[in-house]
Amino acid sequence: MSTHPAAVAPWHWSALADTWTFEPAVAALSAALAAGYLLGARRHRTGGSGRWPWYRTAAFLGGLAVWVWTTCSGLGVYERVLFTDRAVQLVLLLMLVPMLLALGAPVSLLAAALPGAGRERLRAALSGRVSRVLMFPLVSTVLLVAPPWLLYFTPWYAHTLTSPLWNTGFHLVLVLLGLLYFWPRLQLDPVAREYPLLIGVVITFVEVVFDAALALVLLYGGHVVAEPYYAELGRTWGPTLARDQFVGGNAIWILGDLVGLPFLCALVRRLVVTGRAETAAVDAALDAAEEARAARAQERAQAAPVANGAGADGVAAPVGDRPWWLDDPNLRHRYGG
Repeated sequence: MSTHPAAVAPWHWSALADTWTFEPAVAALSAALAAGYLLGARRHRTGGSGRWPWYRTAAFLGGLAVWVWTTCSGLGVYERVLFTDRAVQLVLLLMLVPMLLALGAPVSLLAAALPGAGRERLRAALSGRVSRVLMFPLVSTVLLVAPPWLLYFTPWYAHTLTSPLWNTGFHLVLVLLGLLYFWPRLQLDPVAREYPLLIGVVITFVEVVFDAALALVLLYGGHVVAEPYYAELGRTWGPTLARDQFVGGNAIWILGDLVGLPFLCALVRRLVVTGRAETAAVDAALDAAEEARAARAQERAQAAPVANGAGADGVAAPVGDRPWWLDDPNLRHRYGG
């Protein structure tokens, strides 16, 4: 539970490391998820499926650590005192924490640990109508882009400052909404329907535009968000309310772009890896088809009578053997086949 806003000392940079509070919901959920993930990784290894990738484990546990730090460190202590602290929390909870959790591929690990019946039920749930709707690119993008606008320009923001229940919801719901975005965009875990990864790249640029627009409104809109609440605190230290919001708006803009950069890199990397795999598969199929055609041509040549075109050495010459690319449906139009 966060310290009462009126009881905190003036903010200082070291508070990010030496000042702590306790968020029971986040701490308990993070501990349970970490234990379940590590147990699943152990079963994956002992069950004969090989070692679970260490970088997946590091990403997932790192996401949980950032979640706890965001809500229980100095950010959590000053979250209801400074607009900037709340803005940094918003970016970390909505983007960084869920991105790291999604990079851990927890659903794939869960599917590998479940027995056959449980795996089928999980697959059925992921292919159901609700999953298809939530993972549709437009829907998942709205779930990421809309919450900050609704938070700052509706009474919801003030509720998160004055109500412990709303404050806990702020810590939990943003992570869930972020997961609903990053899960289907990264496609590391099973999804209801696979979409081209290039769509994820385009959506990332759209998200950057909306982040910038929100920041510009906060910076130059001329309206102090939750001004009555912050004024009532009577804070005598730190920036003015307008300056605090100006710094917070820049934090949303800059941090949002910085967090989005590794996500964009991950998408581009998957595009490259997937493209190479598809190219290798196509090349292998074409090579196999060419070898099969050559084998058939050789069989026909050996079976043909010498009178039907046998050469001086008595071996029949292949008749009507066409290059394979003239018969390939994807290539023959380029050569007039």
